[in-house]
Amino acid sequence: MNNCDTDRPIGVFDSGVGGLTVAAAIKKALPGESIVYLGDLLHLPYGSKSGKAVLDFTRAAVNFMLGRGIKLLVIACNTATSVAMHIIEKELDIPVIGVIEPGAQSACSVTENGRIGVIGTTGTIKSGAYERALKKKNASVSVFQKDTPLLVPLIEEGWIGHPVLKMVLEEYFTFFNSTSIDTMVLGCTHYPLIRRQIQEVTGSVHIVDSAETTAAAVKSLFENHRLGRSSEAGVGYEIFLTDYTDNFRSVGEKILQRKIDTVTTVTLRYSNGRVMYRENLYGELV
Repeated sequence: MNNCDTDRPIGVFDSGVGGLTVAAAIKKALPGESIVYLGDLLHLPYGSKSGKAVLDFTRAAVNFMLGRGIKLLVIACNTATSVAMHIIEKELDIPVIGVIEPGAQSACSVTENGRIGVIGTTGTIKSGAYERALKKKNASVSVFQKDTPLLVPLIEEGWIGHPVLKMVLEEYFTFFNSTSIDTMVLGCTHYPLIRRQIQEVTGSVHIVDSAETTAAAVKSLFENHRLGRSSEAGVGYEIFLTDYTDNFRSVGEKILQRKIDTVTTVTLRYSNGRVMYRENLYGELV
């Protein structure tokens, strides 16, 4: 890529606020980069949607991102990564990074007894993507997966410190009581937001944070392919949503550790049977 190409932004896509954990981790690893973020709150959560719907929504998001001139796409949604990434990356001529492979690599590196737990949305767990990725890295590991569908709505609602969250976690994690896992993969980018609460329930189990591992993979790609910006002019975040909620802003500001001054909504449209997003000229929210 020439300097003009490398000065383009990184695109980060998720179904909700959770992908901001990935965006923040990328910004920490590569502070000189600009990030365009698209959160598809209109269709949250992806984990309960059909594979076709997830692929349609992901394609629409990707097309919107390409219109913003991105140089790299990060699919910061485990469900979209597991269902759509293998198709999307064949359709693009820019690099694509998902959140599953980096997490699997990290889990296999830190486990000491080869017994790894995975929590995620129903769609992610049913896809078997983490088990395949983990087995690909190390065929001898034992993988124990549990779908935890209530966690994303609770996080999106801002109930991170609510007693109900602890009760739900304790109920879900009874599944792992007899598994002797020593490593837990947070198979959803919302889950780093409740990492402390998860650690309290799991005790000494190693927690693998998909945001951190994905950011490390992006940084490695940048170093290997010289994708870094030549100039820091205009560096920052552009945030687009398919639906706006006050909870997104309040939780998002905690994640990014900065004030979110502007959020722009994009409008869902259908054309010739395809789903597309277009910037809504009247959708800027300040």
